[in-house]
Amino acid sequence: MRPVRIFATTGLLATMALVQACSDREANLAQSPVRDRAAEPRETIWDLFGDRADQDRTIEVNRYIWSAAQDVLSFLPLETADPFSGVLVYGYGRPPGGGPAYRATVYVQDPALDARSLNVAISTQSGPVTPATARAVEDAILTRARQLRVADAGY
Repeated sequence: MRPVRIFATTGLLATMALVQACSDREANLAQSPVRDRAAEPRETIWDLFGDRADQDRTIEVNRYIWSAAQDVLSFLPLETADPFSGVLVYGYGRPPGGGPAYRATVYVQDPALDARSLNVAISTQSGPVTPATARAVEDAILTRARQLRVADAGY
């Protein structure tokens, strides 16, 4: 046999094995009672290079933290609120009693009522605030969220 024919035969066999492996995987996925959307087979080879992020996926947010952030930061004008991604964006505003103008962005990232669910970025017109100030605002939001939960539960 000539080398060209050997390479062509080997390539054909490799392609057939790949197609067979893909069809077995699709059959196993179809029979599985639990299907992970991220594990779904790709349509073409070019899908390997594309963004496969699930467009229907949303982040669940904690409603108490969401409401508490709006209560605590009520002195700031709300510019954008996206409950599907858990982001609240506030414009510049002065706190009660005066002081420098602040702006904030609140990220509610989890449905749990705890500190890992909340991230607050605060800045003044001259730059970001100290981490202690941001932590104090996060603590105030979490405290208010717990108060709202207790009031809602009727304890």
